[in-house]
Amino acid sequence: MRAEVGRRATRPGTAGGNLALATAAFTLTFWAWNLIAPLSKTYSEDLGLSPTQTSLLVAFPVLVGSLGRIPVGALTDRYGGRVLFTAICFVSIAPVLLVGLSGGSFGMLLLWGFFLGVAGTSFAVGIPFVNAWYTADRRGFATGVFGAGMGGTALSAFLTPRLVDAVGLFTTHLLMCAALAAMGLVMWSFCRNAPGWSPRTGPALPRMREALRLKATWQASLLYAVAFGGFVAFSTYLPTLLTLSYDYLQSDAGMRTAGFAVAAVAARPVGGILSDRIGPVRVCLVSFFGTAACAVVLALHPPAEFPAGAAFVLIAITLGLGTGGVFALVAKLVEPSRVGTVTGLVGAAGGLGGYFPPLVMGVIYQATGGYAIGFVLLALVALAVGLYASRAFGRAAAD
Repeated sequence: MRAEVGRRATRPGTAGGNLALATAAFTLTFWAWNLIAPLSKTYSEDLGLSPTQTSLLVAFPVLVGSLGRIPVGALTDRYGGRVLFTAICFVSIAPVLLVGLSGGSFGMLLLWGFFLGVAGTSFAVGIPFVNAWYTADRRGFATGVFGAGMGGTALSAFLTPRLVDAVGLFTTHLLMCAALAAMGLVMWSFCRNAPGWSPRTGPALPRMREALRLKATWQASLLYAVAFGGFVAFSTYLPTLLTLSYDYLQSDAGMRTAGFAVAAVAARPVGGILSDRIGPVRVCLVSFFGTAACAVVLALHPPAEFPAGAAFVLIAITLGLGTGGVFALVAKLVEPSRVGTVTGLVGAAGGLGGYFPPLVMGVIYQATGGYAIGFVLLALVALAVGLYASRAFGRAAAD
């Protein structure tokens, strides 16, 4: 009987079924978004790139994936998750294909990598979509489970270099195009908006202005810029950092980056569930103070496997907890009809938080030959944001 209930809960047309579909689409589009980073060493060697140029190449897709979340979040409020998930899957096919054709040109990789960021906007679709399917006391769980789809970066880090070795660069991108087309068809055929969802038909710009007037939007944006921005920065730049700083082979660096992403992905739903139980503020404080402590350890450039390896895993866990906690906080502070627009803005802040650190790290490495200053900056930022959160939401944490 219990097994039958479980099967019904994950069928299309149910909350569990649509959560599963949204998470699958998010996972695949995040893999597509992160196609360039795992191959950074190959591109760097083939094209003779400097550390700064490599950082720019890795970070470029993050830009559109971040800023694009603002209009995509507003469009989700108007057209619903079914339409937007389907559209993003199909629109992402073109830049994936063109990135696969551009491996011999730094300029073309930058151009099509920029448009590859479209795939990263799916996050702003999923948060309001799954929020609408769940009651307020279960939204931390729902957004946490959906957020585990950021494990697409782990799949990319682990599998993309191996697929390229096995079948070649262009064929790997063709396979991703086919997967995106299939996922687009699945989302159109089986995904459904929540019964209680209704479109907001007013113009998008006034809704964005309304969201920007909310103090909660700015507060959550700051927190998410550190939590999710840190995850994105590590997921995209860690292969480069490990090959330069610890002399790992590209495949070994990809495997360790995949481990980092898996740890963060596993921690995100835990952060959401804990937020339902002990409150999102406490979860966020653990995230920021834990991140600061781990960054201090990494700034000392410890030996590769231990304690550096342990510190990378711990910082992945703390950042993952924070990404789950922040959107549980958004669900408590923002009324459901505005969640899509606010999610777009907060998601953009999170993505931009991941855009700049790789660029900074590349400049720091080129200037100093190491990453210590970058990790010190991360520790200071995480500490400052943790102290702000404890002051701004101290009463909520005590409730």
